[in-house]
Amino acid sequence: MAKRSFADIEKIWSNVEGIKKLSDRAVGFGPFGVGLDGLLTWIPVVGTVYSVGAGGWLLLQALRAKASPGTILRMVGYLGIDSATTVVGEAVPFAPDVVDFFFPGHLLAAKALQKDIETTHWVEASEADARTSGDHDRHLAAMRADPKKRRIVYLHD
Repeated sequence: MAKRSFADIEKIWSNVEGIKKLSDRAVGFGPFGVGLDGLLTWIPVVGTVYSVGAGGWLLLQALRAKASPGTILRMVGYLGIDSATTVVGEAVPFAPDVVDFFFPGHLLAAKALQKDIETTHWVEASEADARTSGDHDRHLAAMRADPKKRRIVYLHD
């Protein structure tokens, strides 16, 4: 695997922000919004393809960002509900489409990933090198000094 950098993590954040807005907040109504996921749900097959594709892409970004297992499970839950309503809508007309129209599954999954990124202390090194050089203790202290940080991820592992 290629070594990652802070710029890669920032790019993942930006990509996730874009899909979040496109899928569930393209048109806003105060605190509510509708995006492609809600609009395309009314078009048979197209809505399913978009919903499952965007969800899979978000999960791929989570893997690229080395998201925690808990975050990935939370994302799978949100995306599972979103996709289930889309798939059921193919068989049972109308009712699941209404649920999918209002359930912001992609938005919730994207926010979970972005929170995971925010609460991670990123280090552009490998853990083995940091432990050998003694820098691991410094990274651990820096993480503990910031109450928002919950874990350390070495980008070169």
